[in-house]
Amino acid sequence: MIYASILGERKTKTEAVATTTTTEGEGGAGRTDEPPATPANATIYVERRSTRYAIPVIGSEVLARVVRINPRAASVAIMMVDAAPCQEEFHGTVRVQDIRATEKDLVQMIASFRPGDIIRAEVISLGDQRSYYLATTRNEHGVVFAQSEAGNSMVPVSWEEMLDPRTQAVEKRKCAKPVAATV
Repeated sequence: MIYASILGERKTKTEAVATTTTTEGEGGAGRTDEPPATPANATIYVERRSTRYAIPVIGSEVLARVVRINPRAASVAIMMVDAAPCQEEFHGTVRVQDIRATEKDLVQMIASFRPGDIIRAEVISLGDQRSYYLATTRNEHGVVFAQSEAGNSMVPVSWEEMLDPRTQAVEKRKCAKPVAATV
């Protein structure tokens, strides 16, 4: 059985008759009900209801992966805009002055992000021709997923530290405040 993670309609196409079954829900994942039986020669596919291309605009909340860092900025690859996945890769930059709202002069990039971290940020400017400018100044913005130097998933223990549960190692990060999932 194959499951699709794209929200849309599950369609079955046979040579003689075509039937349609609607699949609803957040991302189509986590369903427990069984789909109706289909003939052996049927083709099952998921068709999106509407093609929505995610393009970052000022004020959008994005999920991005940190690609590289330097003392002044972090380069990121934007993966999602609001709740929609990107069809193409967008580049973003988080400048050191856009990491925290207070004590901006004390912020160090290496203590905020590391390459490979997944961050939640807000688009503050369309930037230059190469990238969008992002900010993590709000409490809900920052690192949402990180791996330790040992390769284990980390959990936040404060707004500026994450813990590797296996090795008990603590690493500095600008952590995002957990946001309640909407159902």
